[in-house]
Amino acid sequence: MRTLFLLLACCLQIHAADLVVQIGTEKPLTVKMSDLELLPHQTVKAADHGGKEATWTGVPLYQVLQFAGVSFGDSLRGPALAQYVVVTANDGYKAVFALPELDPRSTDDPVLLCESMNDAALPADLGPLRMVLPKEKRHFRWVRNVAKIEVRKVE
Repeated sequence: MRTLFLLLACCLQIHAADLVVQIGTEKPLTVKMSDLELLPHQTVKAADHGGKEATWTGVPLYQVLQFAGVSFGDSLRGPALAQYVVVTANDGYKAVFALPELDPRSTDDPVLLCESMNDAALPADLGPLRMVLPKEKRHFRWVRNVAKIEVRKVE
């Protein structure tokens, strides 16, 4: 795996036509939906925005970031703790996650980049990819139609 996190930002973009995730760095890495399928998936039950229970399946966000070269675990200390993730929807809606809150060694609360709900692909108004945080009471960070994921450093 390439070490891509020597920059201040790494960026994932999804293009609806070809469903490609583009990571913008010095040496761009393209992650296709078929690549995401190879990463470990997790299934959780959580109420949707209307309060209806649903089963969501997706890749833990830290797995996607690790695939892109972001370090977790023991190396997530010191200056690395000042990193954060900005997830942007197609319509410009944004949500922020502190990098340590994505690390499974820090929390049992998964943050998933989901591609299916109730064993079916996400409907067009939610997907193709949606952030799901099953333990959050409000859906402020349940970004639908994810268009970009950036890792940034606090200046």
